Amino acid sequence: MLLDFEKPIAELEEKLEDMKKLATESDVDVVEAVKSLENKIDALKKDTFQHLTRWQRVQLSRHPERPYTLDYIYEITDDFVEIHGDRTVKDDKAMVGGFGTINKQTFMIIGQQKGRNTKQRQIRNFGMANPEGYRKALRLMKLAEKFNKPIITLIDTPGAYPGLEAEERGQGEAIARNLKEMFMLKVPVICVIIGEGASGGALGIGIGDRVLMLENSWYSVISPENCSTILWRSWEYKEQAAEALKPTASDMKELKMVDGIIKEPLGGAHTDIKATAKEVKKVILKNFKELDGINVDDRINSRIEKFCNMGVVTE
Repeated sequence: MLLDFEKPIAELEEKLEDMKKLATESDVDVVEAVKSLENKIDALKKDTFQHLTRWQRVQLSRHPERPYTLDYIYEITDDFVEIHGDRTVKDDKAMVGGFGTINKQTFMIIGQQKGRNTKQRQIRNFGMANPEGYRKALRLMKLAEKFNKPIITLIDTPGAYPGLEAEERGQGEAIARNLKEMFMLKVPVICVIIGEGASGGALGIGIGDRVLMLENSWYSVISPENCSTILWRSWEYKEQAAEALKPTASDMKELKMVDGIIKEPLGGAHTDIKATAKEVKKVILKNFKELDGINVDDRINSRIEKFCNMGVVTE
């Protein structure tokens, strides 16, 4: 699948393939033409992805080939043991978690998981967790705390599941409890927004000592489409809503809502999953090393203070 702004690049790449095919099937010398076209493609890629609008970055965060939580887990860990269930209702497949080893250090890794095809999306509920998903996440966090293991959360959700049955089982309470408990966790907590970070669904596993964002992810109280629907009674103003919401990584860093931005390969994380995962791993280990040396009480106080300072304006 190609996004609208990727199509001009894809057209040139198609021409490049045709040119290379011509060179192999005939004696025509196209070396200079190939080199010229390759330079043109590189320049167009740089120009396109350096000047993406906020809405285009939202689109890129939803790219169907973009790596999801389990993709990162399997790339960055030497081994991973998934843990299931919330011990109350059931195992929510939209929320995954378990112990994984990164460079001989064991972490509890938790995140929302989307699906690649229709069947997987139904099983994973499009990455929208129910209350039992958030309760499972908290159970795993408490387990990590018990064994003094640091926590990594990978956030990628269009929001918590808004169905009636989710509300009946206490969706709001489950998320609110997670917020409260995550502030007081004694182990280091690193949160990484890898795709969509929408509303309380993202915040339910998003309270950490370090909150990081991938370059082409977004983080906001509401999606641009839903914001457009509320304000203008139509999805047609989603681009205008995205500009007003300022949900991109650079916006969030400027507003001091996140602590850092993780660079992606040119074209987005889906163009080189291994390189993206390698960068994520490097940044996680760097931040863990910094946090591990801080006294527990100081770390908790700093975590609370960071979030309490968000949104405070002094005139």
